[in-house]
Amino acid sequence: MPPRSASGRRPAPAGELRDGFKFRGGRLALDFAASLAGRLREQPTDLLREPDDLGRWLVAAGLAVRPPAPTRADLVGARELREALYRLALSCARGRPLAEADRAIVNRWAARPGPAPQLAAGGALTWRGAGVPALIAAIARDGVELLGGSDAARIRACAGEGCAVLFLDTSRAGRRRWCSMASCGNQAKVRGFRRRARRGARRQ
Repeated sequence: MPPRSASGRRPAPAGELRDGFKFRGGRLALDFAASLAGRLREQPTDLLREPDDLGRWLVAAGLAVRPPAPTRADLVGARELREALYRLALSCARGRPLAEADRAIVNRWAARPGPAPQLAAGGALTWRGAGVPALIAAIARDGVELLGGSDAARIRACAGEGCAVLFLDTSRAGRRRWCSMASCGNQAKVRGFRRRARRGARRQ
């Protein structure tokens, strides 16, 4: 399922990689958590280094048509929300209780006013009150819906080597292992093929 927009309904732009960001989670909140890349490395890479990076992410996620102008305070708050969402989603994936402090962060953002969908002339969808804090609140609301609903049981941690992406498993069997078959899944298949080839060579 593609990430959802501020209303929770409008599909975001297509593609797993957009403007340098990964969108493999299947939900807005999980994709936002992926904006800290390489979480399993000694030094992860924060893709939201500057306020403008947050603006670019909001456009890539389909929450804004043009890059807004986030402040430094917006960036600090967005990062705090991102990490709370990641920890809560990871707890769901591992069957652990949800931390009270992280729930408080997400709930505080989700309680803020969000952008309102409006029907413009010609039937186009526009947004009112879509400032940066409202867009961040929309991410938090998606997180609340995800973590507090039945889909929480389908949050998975990618089994790819070195990958920390969390994703929503929408497969019928509920046994999906990779955030992306084109990336982590394909790499795992290549490694498996090479291992089998080495074992076969040693037997000869």
